[in-house]
Amino acid sequence: MAVIINDKTKILVQGMTGNQGQFHTGQMLAYGSKIIGGISPGKGGQSVQGVPVYDSLEQAMQAEPADASVIFIPARFVKESALEAMEAGIKTLVIITEHVPLHDALDLMAYAEKKGVQIVGPNTYGLISPGQCKIGIMPNRIFLPGSVGIVARSGTLSYEIVFQLTQAGIGQSSVVGLGGDRVVGLSFIDVLQKFEADPETEAVVLVGEIGGNAEEEAAQYIKSMKKPVVAFLAGKSAPPGKRMGHAGAIIERGKGTFASKAEALTAAGVKVASLPWEVSDLIKAAL
Repeated sequence: MAVIINDKTKILVQGMTGNQGQFHTGQMLAYGSKIIGGISPGKGGQSVQGVPVYDSLEQAMQAEPADASVIFIPARFVKESALEAMEAGIKTLVIITEHVPLHDALDLMAYAEKKGVQIVGPNTYGLISPGQCKIGIMPNRIFLPGSVGIVARSGTLSYEIVFQLTQAGIGQSSVVGLGGDRVVGLSFIDVLQKFEADPETEAVVLVGEIGGNAEEEAAQYIKSMKKPVVAFLAGKSAPPGKRMGHAGAIIERGKGTFASKAEALTAAGVKVASLPWEVSDLIKAAL
């Protein structure tokens, strides 16, 4: 069983005819994802990789209703596109675009809550249920179906940890990238709750980083979990006030430090790896 998406999930691609949209549509199709349409205003009637393109999301949903949509659109147009998707009935929205304007992101999260929509991102690599469905930009070849759930803020670190797990013969149930912007949709707690409820996820890896208090909040929830959790945190040696790659990865006023996150997670019974390649050994010990 997968969380959020599975082999039946029908997907639309917003911005399909752009370079990124075309390339990643091809990669998702190659993985076996059910992409049923793309949206590019003014390009309706065309096709990409054999998938029909529509002028609007509403037209696409009339042709064949979809469950999820993924956005490959410049940041300044994301709000309009995301609202269009939610109004048309999309229930899972994956926003790959980074640096979505802060007020736009706040508006989107408020509207998503009202409409009961799950937003993954912005600034996410997406999510994948190995062997079933991929929505996003992660490499196809490193994932292995299995029983370890992964939730992360960082893409590159996720890939490194997934690769190490796969090399050790440890498969993944689902891998979810929360996104690195200041304001994102799904939180660590949202995804941890899904993994805790999923009968086929036996253990969880949390990949965090400095900045914000998401990991500390997650630690409070983890105390109530029955499944073992292993964590890796990026930014151990980051100086205060330096942003580490992501808009959300910055230590401010002494909050969001590596030490505070590691301490909170350890107190919740989480084994915190010092290096990414230690995660597979800690998971083996936990299973």
